[in-house]
Amino acid sequence: MRYCRGPSVLLFLLGALCSPFSHAVELMKWERIPLQVPLTVGQERIVFVDKNVKVGFPASLDGKLRIQSSGGTVYLDARVAFPATRLVLKDVENGEIVLIDVSAAEGKTVREPVQIVYRGTVENAIRCGQAEGNNGSSGVEAGSVGNRHKAATPASRQDAKLNGPLPVVLTRYAAQMQYAPLRTVEALPGIHPLPLRLPAHITTLYPSEPLDIRPLAAWGRGEYSVVALRVRNTGNGKVVTDPRVLAGRFVAATFQHRWLGP
Repeated sequence: MRYCRGPSVLLFLLGALCSPFSHAVELMKWERIPLQVPLTVGQERIVFVDKNVKVGFPASLDGKLRIQSSGGTVYLDARVAFPATRLVLKDVENGEIVLIDVSAAEGKTVREPVQIVYRGTVENAIRCGQAEGNNGSSGVEAGSVGNRHKAATPASRQDAKLNGPLPVVLTRYAAQMQYAPLRTVEALPGIHPLPLRLPAHITTLYPSEPLDIRPLAAWGRGEYSVVALRVRNTGNGKVVTDPRVLAGRFVAATFQHRWLGP
């Protein structure tokens, strides 16, 4: 075990499908039937795709709908009302498509983010959402504006074999991505970056100590996700890191070092 005498370490949290700090989302399962995504004019709605997709839309939406894409997430902002119109999300890895029908209307209805889920994941996602409720907040960094098409993150191959239990492999991969030179990190099939659905500064995870906790990156495969967080000691004394005092819902937590110096 390595020890850190400096003021910061990395913490890796492993979750089952959803983030330990995620907020309420509307789950939509893709079963080859176009998904209905209503919008409120002037209110941005987020669609979590978690696949490397290109977004295609008809010319009739020019000037009516702003589309942005970043990290497996599509942002839809209706400028005016319009009837149901189809968007095509095409997986750049295997050519598969997801169809969503968007429409926009005036009003004050607050729309929750949409999480598109795939084979056999809806029940687990619902259980996770019911257990957590709507107690957290979420922040997503938007990227560049997409024109007709915009790429996001690599899609996973669910049937690919890994060299160990998935939770162990995911955590090890996250640690390597943060510590090891990129040329030495083993490429693992199906593991892909995920959007950070976390606030930029987390204050409720380790409330018993003077720690500054900020998310760095996240990855996922299948029903598991892992997020890397930088933990910095803002106090004057040594802090012994203890996963048992962490507040949140997750499968496992791993500190890369045993204690934090001032």
